[in-house]
Amino acid sequence: MALAFDEFGRPFIILKEQEQKTRLRGLDAQKANIASGKAVARILRTSLGPKGMDKMLQSPDGDVTITNDGATILEQMDVDNQIAKLMVELSRSQDYEIGDGTTGVVVMAGALLEQAERLLERGIHPIRIAEGYELASKIAVDHLEHIAQKFDFGVTDLEPLVQTCMTTLSSKIVNRCKRSLAEIAVKAVVSVADLERRDVNLDLIKVEGKVGGKLEDTELVYGIIVDKDMSHPQMPKQIEDAKIAILTCPFEPPKPKTKHKVDIDTVEKFQTLRLQEQKYFDDMVQKCKDVGATLVICQWGFDDEANHLLLHRNLPAVRWVGGVELELIAIATGGRIVPRFQELTSEKLGKAGLVREKSFGTTKDRMIYIEHCANSRAVTIFIRGGNKMMIEETKRSIHDALCVARNLIRNNSIVYGGGSAEISCSVAVEAAADKYPGVEQYAIRAFADALDSVPMALAENSGLQPIETLSAVKSQQIKEYNPYCGIDCNDIGTNDMREQNVFETLIGKQQQILLATQVVKMILKIDDVISPLEY
Repeated sequence: MALAFDEFGRPFIILKEQEQKTRLRGLDAQKANIASGKAVARILRTSLGPKGMDKMLQSPDGDVTITNDGATILEQMDVDNQIAKLMVELSRSQDYEIGDGTTGVVVMAGALLEQAERLLERGIHPIRIAEGYELASKIAVDHLEHIAQKFDFGVTDLEPLVQTCMTTLSSKIVNRCKRSLAEIAVKAVVSVADLERRDVNLDLIKVEGKVGGKLEDTELVYGIIVDKDMSHPQMPKQIEDAKIAILTCPFEPPKPKTKHKVDIDTVEKFQTLRLQEQKYFDDMVQKCKDVGATLVICQWGFDDEANHLLLHRNLPAVRWVGGVELELIAIATGGRIVPRFQELTSEKLGKAGLVREKSFGTTKDRMIYIEHCANSRAVTIFIRGGNKMMIEETKRSIHDALCVARNLIRNNSIVYGGGSAEISCSVAVEAAADKYPGVEQYAIRAFADALDSVPMALAENSGLQPIETLSAVKSQQIKEYNPYCGIDCNDIGTNDMREQNVFETLIGKQQQILLATQVVKMILKIDDVISPLEY
């Protein structure tokens, strides 16, 4: 253990069991941290852009995920290093706040760390590098405001929103259906949006999937789809003008909450108990009929006797429906969730124009469609696909598209994609560096070089020569004073992203730069790493 002595010569312990810990200090610690961050960024770099590659991840229990979504890749990686965990948190923050750009933000952070390593080797203090990065990030964010354009859209003209969502879906497995999926995502967001307040609650959009069919069969249902079937196969499969009782209480006789036992010592007592239960079931069914319900949706199950009684009394029912689904059904149908059976009244019934049970394929898979609801501000995107992995990846892609549409409704400013925004910011930051006489000037120039990493990765992933392509595009931007020139990833024949209709949200791009800068500053300020010895 490490000992020190006070002014009276008494020893005291500074760090207990020092010999049992590994320790990195100063430049060694900073280089080790930077190496960890760069390693994570290298993994995601090849997944960036419309020609990015996918990753296959296998969980300990054998589940396989195929995706190029940065947040999902990092979420499912088994990461031990603490700096690598910071990069995972960085991607998760971007996903939580913006919903898209999770790969780009990690690639950007990795490039900033790489540039910082070169500056550290030249003897520049990490605090001065961090300060220079902070100045450069402000310049870049302000420049994005300068080159951004506003999109005008309305309920009748949703094309700008669709084009931006198509840009997001271009890098996904589902890009062959990007037009139809983008339209579905935009219609879903507009259905639940409050355009006056520019507010969108994505919780009102349910994304459901079923293996089978084609990706092109994906549809938007103005209502709710429940992955259940009628409680009895002989119940009607279609109910028009349905009045729905939404129950969270058990459809059975009440039971004491304390421990109890019933002593039955004669046949007569058993028959009496059975008649009481039958009467209770009968009264519950009659109560539902009396208030006008034509369908019962229950969070809990009920036994075969109650099920038979419901069939006999011609009252269709669905059981074991989840709490979140019940809330969405209540919102869509304008009904109220009933926690106690005695509180059921006709005013609490939900209303739907059509409730139907739909079968899929040759299997027994069935789902309940609740459509033509009183309140259409709850919708379902129903995804079809050839296998479970395709369904899950489509759900992730749809989530990104929904978030992009939501962000555009909140703030309708856009920048152009294809790396054009990063190249323009790089030129602006490089030009601004000369105004700073201190050591920060080197850090600001390094930040400009790091911004170039995104278009270089796009070019590299598209099979182009990265340095040659970037030089040509940057030169074109400066000569033509055109900040919309980017990497022609799809080989269309023009570098102008306006002509290619490649858009990204302004707030998403700004958030990428700010989050990446904050994490890199945090990593640079660590100069001592103390960790337990591995046995």
